[in-house]
Amino acid sequence: MYMKEQTKMLQALTNELLKNASSIEELRDVLRFHEFRYYILNDPLISDEQYDRLYKSLEKLETENPKLITPDSPTQRVGNSLNKDFITVAHLVPMLSLDNSYNSQDLIDWDKRVRGLVNTENIEYSAEPKFDGASISLIYENDVLARGVTRGDGVAGDDVTTNIRQIGSVPLFAKFSDYGIEKIEIRGEVLMTKENFKKYNLMLEADGIPPLANPRNAAAGSLRMKDPAAVRKRRLEAILYHISFVTTNQKKSKGSELLKTHSGSLELLAGLGFKTPVHKKKVFNAIEKVVAFCEDFETRRDNLPYEIDGMVIKVNNVELQQQTGSTTHHPRWAIAYKFKARQASSQLLKVDFQVGRTGSVTPVAKIEPVHIGGVTVTSISLFNADVIEEKDLRIGDTVLVERAGDVIPYIVKPLTELRTGKEKKIIFPENCPVCNDPLVKPEGEAIWRCVNINCEAQVVERIIHFVSKDAMDIKSLGEANVRKFYSLGLLKNIPGIYKLDYDEISKLEGFGEKSINNLKTAIEVSKTQSLNRLIFGLGIRYVGETTAKVLSKSVESIFEIANFSIEELRELKDIGSKVSESIYEFFQNQDNIKMLKTLEAAGIMTKGDKKEEVPGTLSGKTFLFTGTLPTLKRGDAEKLAEDNGGKLLSSVSNNLNYLVTGDSAGSKLEKAKKIKTIKIIDEQDFLNMIHI
Repeated sequence: MYMKEQTKMLQALTNELLKNASSIEELRDVLRFHEFRYYILNDPLISDEQYDRLYKSLEKLETENPKLITPDSPTQRVGNSLNKDFITVAHLVPMLSLDNSYNSQDLIDWDKRVRGLVNTENIEYSAEPKFDGASISLIYENDVLARGVTRGDGVAGDDVTTNIRQIGSVPLFAKFSDYGIEKIEIRGEVLMTKENFKKYNLMLEADGIPPLANPRNAAAGSLRMKDPAAVRKRRLEAILYHISFVTTNQKKSKGSELLKTHSGSLELLAGLGFKTPVHKKKVFNAIEKVVAFCEDFETRRDNLPYEIDGMVIKVNNVELQQQTGSTTHHPRWAIAYKFKARQASSQLLKVDFQVGRTGSVTPVAKIEPVHIGGVTVTSISLFNADVIEEKDLRIGDTVLVERAGDVIPYIVKPLTELRTGKEKKIIFPENCPVCNDPLVKPEGEAIWRCVNINCEAQVVERIIHFVSKDAMDIKSLGEANVRKFYSLGLLKNIPGIYKLDYDEISKLEGFGEKSINNLKTAIEVSKTQSLNRLIFGLGIRYVGETTAKVLSKSVESIFEIANFSIEELRELKDIGSKVSESIYEFFQNQDNIKMLKTLEAAGIMTKGDKKEEVPGTLSGKTFLFTGTLPTLKRGDAEKLAEDNGGKLLSSVSNNLNYLVTGDSAGSKLEKAKKIKTIKIIDEQDFLNMIHI
């Protein structure tokens, strides 16, 4: 639609209008251009805040000159983002955008407008987080979820009911009839928590797949996935925050009082099992209190499990909402208070290549320092070579940078329209940037690796990981001291931590008697750390804290792990093929066994947490549960098995004695049928075994 030269011209015009917006026609052209980039190409060139500033400028000029308003002006419609791969359905009530504010004065001005519209001073406002996810509309008829729809163009959206049903926090049935409600449309947001986002990206990286950019994109992309099972894997959540349409049976009016206020409607939804906004009871009788609450909340935004980009303030009384009314773009009774921008543009100056403790080579972008959301960003991980290629990043590019909570920062994209021709391609090295050994890219992975385990960078990173908080927690031996001691030859490997020459260290600046004593104490205390911390500290590829605990509970000594076969490792809870192979390779390496024996000789705790099997009816028998059981939850059934002496397996194999099946048992049942030694039973058979 827009040629390259026209794009450059419109981008230059954008920059001018952001400084001084005075032309209605130019503003319309620029806004249409950026709507196309945002809604159609899904490739914006400016931040949301910059777009909002341009939109408000146009809105202001049109308000001052109403005769100049045209039907095709961006202020006269809601943007178009329909996906033709899905069936399009109309919303019962249009999903309008929210007007935005960026400071306390904006909120105070909005309050004055609302009071003028309803001609009263007695107004209550509710305030809740503005979630940064994908907007949805849910329709329930006769207590049953009938349809789930994306926002689309605000008038109609994509029918994604099947994918919505995969979200555990969306009830498939809710007793609206108890409140006399026959049909209802509820608005909300689909989200991925920061923690689930991290876990999902780790899973992708383990499979050699480039990680997702941010939780918002992960949630929005999930709604349009073709495979519902893939949607389930993302562990999405839905928060519902508005009732937009309702029809009631007049004979049953139990819910009528709650529906008179926004806070009451949230109370109704929460009571029916919906996840509603945190702080749902925050109602204020003065705009000054709302301002204080919003400003305080901004300082605590990163403590939430979700990404939020502001607060939403609403007139609490529904009758007053109706009196206030709406424009074609937004309701007048609600406004978004946007937090400080977390997106900005900067220049990509160079790319460094860093070697991690497992030999992975990670490209790190060095950018012109840019201030985003209270933090100055200078370095950004580019993950792997594929990401560089997919985004077509080049040295000298102007790049769009985003900072979002704990998942920060990252480069959204290069602004290719602003290239001058002087940009240079990023060349990924063929040899390790530290030891110069050839790099290797294992089959099926996206990451290049240095396979020289004696590579200085890997050795140092392994030591840093070993002493870290979640591993052996040697507080006085942080990253800076590890690097210093290594460079001076005072520390060469992990066992060397327990053979440090304190006389030599005392000669270094900053290491007085107290510092030396603190270091000695921290190292001595580390010898008593539990085995799971030691296993995690070894830095075995794919072995996190949870897997380390599983291994620790499976052995009486760390050296027993060397006796496990890959198949036996797979039988342990939540340990898959890649993890088991990595553990096996580590413990078959005699240099690693020698290191562990040296650590044991130094006094490190190598004793495991394996407990004697509980004697019981099921002693010596192994179980695996699959499908939905008629009466028991999966966790309760597994606990019953263990409490009665049984052992749980995580997959079907020759070591499995009993497969307990329920509805939708799936592939595990089919696999078990092929192994004659496995007995396939149902829940009642299992309960009979333990005499229940």
